[in-house]
Amino acid sequence: MTSKSIRMNSSSMSMFLISIITVLTVTTVSSFSTVSPLFRTSSVTINGFSPSPSIRDVGLVRASTAAGENGDKNVTNRVIEQLEREEAKISKQRDIAMQKLNKVEETLNQLQNKKQEYLNGMTLNSSPSTNFCETTARSAVKALMWRVIAGSVTFITSLKFSGSVTTAFSIVGSDFLSKAFTMFVGERLMNKSQAGRKSGSDGAGRSLMKALVWRLFAICNTLTMAIFIAKDISIASKIAGSDAIFKTALMYVYERVWAKIEWGKEYQVEYYL
Repeated sequence: MTSKSIRMNSSSMSMFLISIITVLTVTTVSSFSTVSPLFRTSSVTINGFSPSPSIRDVGLVRASTAAGENGDKNVTNRVIEQLEREEAKISKQRDIAMQKLNKVEETLNQLQNKKQEYLNGMTLNSSPSTNFCETTARSAVKALMWRVIAGSVTFITSLKFSGSVTTAFSIVGSDFLSKAFTMFVGERLMNKSQAGRKSGSDGAGRSLMKALVWRLFAICNTLTMAIFIAKDISIASKIAGSDAIFKTALMYVYERVWAKIEWGKEYQVEYYL
């Protein structure tokens, strides 16, 4: 009787334990099946297991993504604005270059047309293009060469009237550079006027006028230096006076020779650079 009762108690205890385990199992499965879809749809998988991120982590990810998209958009806008500024700058430079190119092509066409006119028989005498100007190099060479010629004459007359080689060299050397520079400036100023020029060269009247104007200046310069160096106004007067007539004639001849030289002349034709 007792043994039978014990067996029945053991059987009841086993059934009780099985019932408890069953309830616990069902409860556990039910709790997993009711998890929020936000966690179950995670795309992160580790060794076949998909963890469920917390709500805080998901919020941070979304905020970071939005900030990245806005940052990329701002950078892109700034780059586009910079490219547009560069584009406008280059376009402006292109327009300026095109304007210059058009002017050059127009000038080239004028030159070609003028050349063809001369090839077709137009002469300098029937053309207004006989005017010309002298280059800076031509004016410099003319001034220096004349100073060598005039200085030689001044040296001879100074030596004759002073009787001293030292005095003669002093008079010539003292005004060599100053007169050369002054004549160069005079040549550049005279070059701005076309008066007395015809048929592509200086006329005789222009050459005479230049010789007379220069001689007036040179007499004053030579007289001043001779008085300062020779310390004798009579000797200075003889030196300056003897140069006057001879050097005026000599310079007129000098100008006429240069009028025939074509080097350093730039003829002016009817076009504009």
